[in-house]
Amino acid sequence: MIQYALRCADGHTFDSWFQSAAAYERLEKAGMVACAVCGGGGVEKAMMTPRVAAPRDKAQPRLSDPATPAEQALAELRRQIEQNSEYVGGRFASEARAMHSGDIPQRSIYGEARLDEARRLAEEGVPVTPLPFLPNRKAN
Repeated sequence: MIQYALRCADGHTFDSWFQSAAAYERLEKAGMVACAVCGGGGVEKAMMTPRVAAPRDKAQPRLSDPATPAEQALAELRRQIEQNSEYVGGRFASEARAMHSGDIPQRSIYGEARLDEARRLAEEGVPVTPLPFLPNRKAN
């Protein structure tokens, strides 16, 4: 694909894309290139500004880096939870319930639960809260 800046006989300027330079030449010779503004003929290539990519600044953040203060706060929250808690995956509801009832020792955990499981935990008084991110799905 190639983009050309074009100008019609009435002075209207516009851009258009063509499959190739040869395709533009064929269409122009056949009289099939018309002005996008007035529909008139006599369209010619206009002076174009070349597109030159600016050099990449090595200090640019990666897309995965948190950009806003809110994203930074969420990233820090995630780091704290993952560093100080055990990921239990899909066993979250049963582990939380067992700790609440005293069947197993208390510890900080995080994991995944279906909506109905989370609702039942809350109704039973088990202290749980949803996290504002998806877990990494790996054991700590």
